[in-house]
Parts: sequence; C-alpha cells; structure tokens
Amino acid sequence: MTVSYSLEVADARFGGFSKLLFRWRGSIYRLLYKELLVFCGVYLFISVMYRFFLTPKQQDLFERVALYCDQFTNTSFIPVLFVLGFYVTLAFNRWWGQYTSFPLPDNLMMVVSGNVHGTDKRGRLLRRTLMRYANLSSVLILRSISTRVLKRFPTLEHIVEAGFMTTHELKKFESHHSDFNKYWMPLTWFSNLAAKAREEGRVRDDIALRLLMDELNNYRAKCSLLFHYDWISIPLVYTQVVTLAVYSFFAFCVVGRQFLNPEKGYKGHGLDLYVPVFTLLQFFFYTGWLKVGELIINPFGEDDDDFETNQLIDRNFQVSMLAVDDMYQNLAPLVKDKHWAQRHFSIPYTLSTAAETLRPAFKGSTFDMRMSAEDLEIHQPSDDPAQKQFLSVNGSLGDGLNSFLQKGRGLLRGGSLPSLLDVSSHPNEEEEHDATPPNGNINTSDHREQEKPLIKVAIIQN
Repeated sequence: MTVSYSLEVADARFGGFSKLLFRWRGSIYRLLYKELLVFCGVYLFISVMYRFFLTPKQQDLFERVALYCDQFTNTSFIPVLFVLGFYVTLAFNRWWGQYTSFPLPDNLMMVVSGNVHGTDKRGRLLRRTLMRYANLSSVLILRSISTRVLKRFPTLEHIVEAGFMTTHELKKFESHHSDFNKYWMPLTWFSNLAAKAREEGRVRDDIALRLLMDELNNYRAKCSLLFHYDWISIPLVYTQVVTLAVYSFFAFCVVGRQFLNPEKGYKGHGLDLYVPVFTLLQFFFYTGWLKVGELIINPFGEDDDDFETNQLIDRNFQVSMLAVDDMYQNLAPLVKDKHWAQRHFSIPYTLSTAAETLRPAFKGSTFDMRMSAEDLEIHQPSDDPAQKQFLSVNGSLGDGLNSFLQKGRGLLRGGSLPSLLDVSSHPNEEEEHDATPPNGNINTSDHREQEKPLIKVAIIQN
C-alpha cells in the first residue's frame, strides 16, 4: 500500500521531518538493511583478517593496497554522484509520468451521463455498457503491466466472474486473433455502441457524439501510454553503469577505508576507531539513492510505495457506474440558496479559522506600492516645437544616402521609427531663408546645386 504522510507534514514545525525517520513501512531502512548488513559483514571480516591473521609482511602489503584503494575513493575517478543523480532524476520523471498516465474514467463518465439520454431500460443499459467497456480496457492493460492485477485476474474467466465482461463478449474477444495485446478491443466496442446510440437518437447530435469520441480517444491514449512505458524502459546499459559505479565504489571502500596501524604513521590514519562511521553514512546515502531509483523505476509491482492498482480499479468501476446510473437525472429540487436575498454576504468561519478574516485579501503584488507626491504629479508634454540641429553630410556619402532617405521618408512619416529621429533630404530652412534676395527671385539652378542631403536631428529639451 502506498505510504502517505501528508497530514504529518501539513504544517512546518520544529522537528517535523524527524518524526518520519522512525517509520518502518516504506522506509529506507526496510529497503536497504540487507545491503548494509552485507557491507558491514565484509568490512568486519577484512578488518579481523588484517588485525589477527596476517603476518607482518602480509600486513605491509595489505596496507599498501588499502592506501592505493583509498586514493581512488577520495577522488572523482568514479563519478558516482553524477551518474547516480542523473539516473534517479530520470527514474523519478518516468515514475511521475506513469502516474499521470493512469486511465481514470472521470471525464468520460461525465460525458456519457450528460449526452447518452434515456430513463428507460435501454438508455440505462447503454450508459452502463459504455462505462463497463471503458473499465474493461483499463483492467486488460493493467493486467498486462501490474503484478498485483495479474494475481487478482490471472485468466479472462476471472474478469468475467468479476463482472467486467460477459461470456458472449469473451467469445467475441477470443474469436479475434492478434499477435499483439488486445486491450484496445473493448474501446472499439465503445465507439461502435456510441454510434449506434446516435442512430437511435440517444445521442442527440453529432457534436455530442464527437465529444464522446474525443474523451474516448484521450482515455485510450492513456492506456496506450501505460503499455509503452512498460515496453520501453530506461536503457539497460544506463542501469548497469549506475549499478556498477555504486557497487565498485564501495568494493574499493571496503578495503581502502580500513583503519591501519597508527604506529606506522600513515597519513590520515592517526586514529584506530574500528567502526568507519562516515563510510557507513556514505554507503547509506549512495546505496539508498540507488535503491530509490530501483523502487520507482517500475511502480506497478508490490513494493510499499507502488501504485495501488487494484484499489484504483475498484474505485473507477464504482464511481463510473454511480455517475451514469444512479445519478443520471437524479437531481435535487431547485430552490433559492441561503443568500438569495442578500446582495452582500459573507461565509461563516469556525472559531479555529476566525483569525483568517483579519488578513486582507490579496489584490496584487503592486497594490500596496507606495509612491511619493512628486511621482504622482501629472506631466503634460509641451506643445512648443523642439529645437533642431542639422548636420550636413557632404561628399559621396551624401549622394549615397540620398536615395536611402527618399525611400525611408514614407516610413518616417508613418511614425514607425522613434520620434526623436527626423530624417529629411531637403535643405536647411533657416539658411535657405537667409540666402533669399530681397526681391524674392531665386536662381533655380543655383538652388539645385546647393541642395545637399541633410540629417535633421531633433533634440527635445525639457
């Protein structure tokens, strides 16, 4: 059974998680104690052999080997953290994906109850049969991937006995030969029966039939996804690499972390504590991490934290039949609610939650933002024309820019560029005014020769 501790961690308090450390069912102790006992036994055996049964010459050789092994366990030659962390993350994402892919009939039963009409025996039979086919498909796929479900329904006769399938349907099911899993066949019966209900007028329009088909396809997609999760696992080579990395690391630790004779002055061996406390903690964490990946890589087994597939089957079948049968058109009389005549009303609180009424409602992160009086003043842009400076562009650069400026004039007039830039190819208006003779006659040819492309930069002064 899945171990739930949500109530114990509903509130953060002192030592909240520490209370969970004393649980046995679903704990890391239950999952790891055998490997820990083996490691401690091997370590103890080597320690006793080194201290009491080896000759001085053999002890010197063992000490050199131990120092050599310890050299590699204290470095990153074996990337245990990297491969183990990435593997467990991948396994966790796969575990959560399998849970979210579990086929739940809730959406489908709502659509069936609301769109397959008829209070007579025929209408009731249609709705119950449709949901029975949907639940039968989920039982068939779970029977293919879950050991718990297979032990509950070892043969198709057991499924007939449970009421998911009739004897005639079993004969139909077995009469169609396929080399592949036939979990999808009851969903085909569902679609055909829904089309027949449309012909009979039980499904009143094509939109309702389309809605039924859409929800059916979503349900089928989840069944298919569970099948493929079971078929396509994390590549075996990656699982082997992680397992070899962890086990080889502690195989070297069981030799390299031995306490050597302090009298010989080996570096890091000034004390003889007999019990390698930190090595045991390291074993507990690393191997425990590996066991977590082993636990969640396939949640359809019989571990403490595996999915309760049998209980989910019971729940799905019961609620789907309740929704499409007992609750069909079974409504309470329409009456005015308690606050019908009140325009403004409040919902009561209990004494234990009354303090929550004193807290202001959240209206947005900037609602309580404070601003100075100067920032609140309204600024009206000035209507005075901006001062402008004109930069003359001479030479071949000006000739080259002339065509560009002519093409961009329409874009600038449309206002798609920033208003601070005003590019024009006409001459300076002020210089043109000063150069005009009193009689107002202007030599047109001279005027054209003096015309130069200009870039007019408007500088708005505050």
